[in-house]
Amino acid sequence: MDRHIRTVEDVLRLLDGLFAPEDDRWTGEAASWWDGFYADRGRPVPFFVAKPDENLVSYLARGLITPGRALDLGCGPGRNALHLASLGFEVDAVDLSPAAVAWAGERAREAGAEIRFRCGDAFAPDTALDGPYDLVHDSGCFHHLPPHRRISYLALLDRVLAPGGHLALTCFAAGAMGSELPDRDFYRRSGLHGGLAYTPESLRRIFSGLTQIELRRMHDEPPESPSFGEPFLWTALFRRPVRP
Repeated sequence: MDRHIRTVEDVLRLLDGLFAPEDDRWTGEAASWWDGFYADRGRPVPFFVAKPDENLVSYLARGLITPGRALDLGCGPGRNALHLASLGFEVDAVDLSPAAVAWAGERAREAGAEIRFRCGDAFAPDTALDGPYDLVHDSGCFHHLPPHRRISYLALLDRVLAPGGHLALTCFAAGAMGSELPDRDFYRRSGLHGGLAYTPESLRRIFSGLTQIELRRMHDEPPESPSFGEPFLWTALFRRPVRP
């Protein structure tokens, strides 16, 4: 007999267990899944390129965000972390996959960039993230979370995002990429089905505690562009209010 539920975290971990390992890309067996994903660096994966997201480049060029302390969630091979570091940000970067973190570290050493890489679950209590951060950047982590882990995501922002700080988010756009199942159906079917699609309205509702600065589709960048861009993604910039 198993009667171990007594905290919200216990409930969240119980719900984690409802997802099939082959579909669970963010916890449990996820490190192994993503290690396999990153094992072949020559695969034609769009975001394996060594260049930053076009929306991040745009935010910086327009002065919507300025250098400070940054956290790159789900940093992958480190392309956006490297760009932030090159412009004077003090960068922490975290990813579940040791293979991704190793690749990102190699890129950072080649570029002479000082980035603090951490391998682990950013939402786990034992993963030390030393906020506050002026920028939390997420290019592709959010849409791989099961619905109940949005609670963990928002709690992380509440804990580490500085007042006046920004969340820069890139995620699957409904109608273009990702599953459009209702939240409850992910539990009935036990899987994430490749990732969750979002509408602008759902993003505004989820991040209603933040102020929207910009929300648009990512620009389609050609291969020769110095920036990465795929139109099946939403890009959003939110700001945490400064309260007395």
